[in-house]
Amino acid sequence: MHMADALVSPAVGGIMLAASAGAIAYSAYKCKDDLDEKKIPLMGVMGAVIFAGQMINFTIPGTGSSGHIGGGILLAALLGPFPAFLTITAVLLIQALFFADGGLLALGANIWNMGFYACLLVYPLVFKPIVKKGLTPTRITVASIVSVVLALTVGAASVVLQTVASGITELPMVTFMGLMIPIHLAIGLIEGIVTGGILVFVYKMRPELLESSVENKKLPKSLSIKKVVGILLVFAVVVGGGLSVLASSNPDGLEWSMENVAGTTELTATGNAHDSAASIQKSTAFLPDYGFKSANGEGSAVGTSISGIIGAGITLIMAGGTGGLIYAIKRRKEKAA
Repeated sequence: MHMADALVSPAVGGIMLAASAGAIAYSAYKCKDDLDEKKIPLMGVMGAVIFAGQMINFTIPGTGSSGHIGGGILLAALLGPFPAFLTITAVLLIQALFFADGGLLALGANIWNMGFYACLLVYPLVFKPIVKKGLTPTRITVASIVSVVLALTVGAASVVLQTVASGITELPMVTFMGLMIPIHLAIGLIEGIVTGGILVFVYKMRPELLESSVENKKLPKSLSIKKVVGILLVFAVVVGGGLSVLASSNPDGLEWSMENVAGTTELTATGNAHDSAASIQKSTAFLPDYGFKSANGEGSAVGTSISGIIGAGITLIMAGGTGGLIYAIKRRKEKAA
């Protein structure tokens, strides 16, 4: 559901960037109190997991479309809402800058659509109330499915409203919304099942991780999460470096909806803002579309695997480094007080 720059006007792109920047600043502020030191490595590893996971588009049967995980609910359940929002922001920023996945002008909209709703809205208002009465595999699974479906559907509707506000006449609201909502309901159902499966697996290994997020409390200092972190890191490498080459070639839910409405998955836009954003992205994206291009213009499996590993590695460093920096600032202020 990564929006390209052609789907947003400079005004809408600027407003959404400002809104997302505000949410990022607030999340960083809240992390001064809410961020658990023991979860900082998990921020990095889970960022890598989500980056790798988003590379795998799964086919939606009978539609000719595909989808990939958003990851917001998964992150929030393991990290807490504010560290999760910073982590998915890191994922989307790296995708846009280095892999040309999602536009730079549309970056604020993508962060809002894929991060804000899931981490800061649906997780605290839907996921937590479902599991607060007792964490069990059944409740975790139900909460995951309901939350992911809701977050993804709201995000899809937001995409439509942003294109309408941007004056994209090729995508009339009623028709576009009529396609975006059903296809993302289907994508959300699959992602919800995957999210539930991963969370149940982690819960059986270290229930304290989910409990700490739900109850907003720190992990016991004596608790070791090295095994969980190690398994998730291996998972990220296997998915990003191996399974990513098996991703469906069908257009994702947004592209599929666009194609059925406008007859194309790519729209064009001109103007100084769009040209500048495209120029910057061209200069920073060293592996556009996650790979090297062959002579016939097709991507290679080797390029996809390398992109998955490099991208996951950069995300691990950026997300984990963000958590580490916030914690270091907090400690410095505590010593100065």
